[in-house]
Amino acid sequence: MTQATILVVEDEPNIVESLRFILSRAGFAVEVASDGADALRLMRAQTFAAVILDIMLPGLNGFDVLKTVRSDEELASLPVIVLTAKGQVKDRQNAEEIGASAFITKPFSNAEVVDRVRELAVAR
Repeated sequence: MTQATILVVEDEPNIVESLRFILSRAGFAVEVASDGADALRLMRAQTFAAVILDIMLPGLNGFDVLKTVRSDEELASLPVIVLTAKGQVKDRQNAEEIGASAFITKPFSNAEVVDRVRELAVAR
């Protein structure tokens, strides 16, 4: 069985390393994009089991990336977990309306991230 690959879209190196570590330890391969445009390019170039998407990104923000993914026939069914320090109700509602598969606020629980990824990546 091939390893499921998770795309982490995050511009904060410490968080990238933390996510890479916990996801690798949980048996996933991890690719990283540090901005929205790069994330979309990667999503169109290869297949991911799920995406962990930060909202606050340079250039295209996470909401814009999510809108693009949901409106693209090839990518529309891709599970997207929104990960953000912006835990306000409005942001959660916005993410859900656009089509986020799950919403996790920073600081996050490692177990919660792994559980959500397992749940969504396996569903594909």
